[in-house]
Amino acid sequence: MMAEKTLDDLFLDTLKDIYFAEKQILKALPKMARASQSEEGKAGFLKHKEQTEGQLERLQQVFELIGKPARGKTCEAIQGIIAEAEEIMDEFKGSAALDAGLISSAQAVEHYEIARYGTLKSWAKQLGIAEAAELLDATLQEELETDQLLTQLGEASANPKGSKKAA
Repeated sequence: MMAEKTLDDLFLDTLKDIYFAEKQILKALPKMARASQSEEGKAGFLKHKEQTEGQLERLQQVFELIGKPARGKTCEAIQGIIAEAEEIMDEFKGSAALDAGLISSAQAVEHYEIARYGTLKSWAKQLGIAEAAELLDATLQEELETDQLLTQLGEASANPKGSKKAA
């Protein structure tokens, strides 16, 4: 008979999921930066790439804290979100709405990450892994900040530009 799964098992499983997701995001961000038509957009995607590298380091620390190797587990959700972003890059290439589409894709990524990090932080507290909860919270705060910055960028320039017909 199989042993009953616990919150520890779910924590590890979800940690592997977000680790895989962050690695996929790290690969996608330079493509998004290249596709962006605005300098603000390019800079924002490249800044988020650097931030993601730091987030992966924090995740590795969490794996160390629980005595497990830092390994990912295929995350179909992030693969789908990234596939949608690639579709937008193809379908809207050269259009005035491209940057608005890129921002919406980036926010879909952020919202997925916010959900995962919020849950992992809560579970780490429940499991008594305070140091892991702090590391996860640091990343959660970065994700929330990035989401706000994306909203501001969209509302200030990408969305208005996208609503006008190309000249």
